[in-house]
Amino acid sequence: MNLDQIARLSPQVISQELAGETVILDLDSECYFGLDAVGTRIWHLIREGADLRTIQNTLLDEYDVDAAQLHADLQDLIEDAQQRGLITLEDLS
Repeated sequence: MNLDQIARLSPQVISQELAGETVILDLDSECYFGLDAVGTRIWHLIREGADLRTIQNTLLDEYDVDAAQLHADLQDLIEDAQQRGLITLEDLS
């Protein structure tokens, strides 16, 4: 994962927050996905247009978590969302 990238939501994705978690519907595949509270925070930051470095730094400020573990978890979520077509990644430059 390159932290100097920005994630863009697919136009074929809709999401709704319910009780602190997010439900995502991919209109192309008609599949639902769920995010826990931390995943929901990441999703909000993506929707706000934050780049991956900003997302990582924001989460480090907001949560008591090891930096290496956070990086790995963020990478897993971003790669999974990208593989499922929920987001695309663009270089900032």
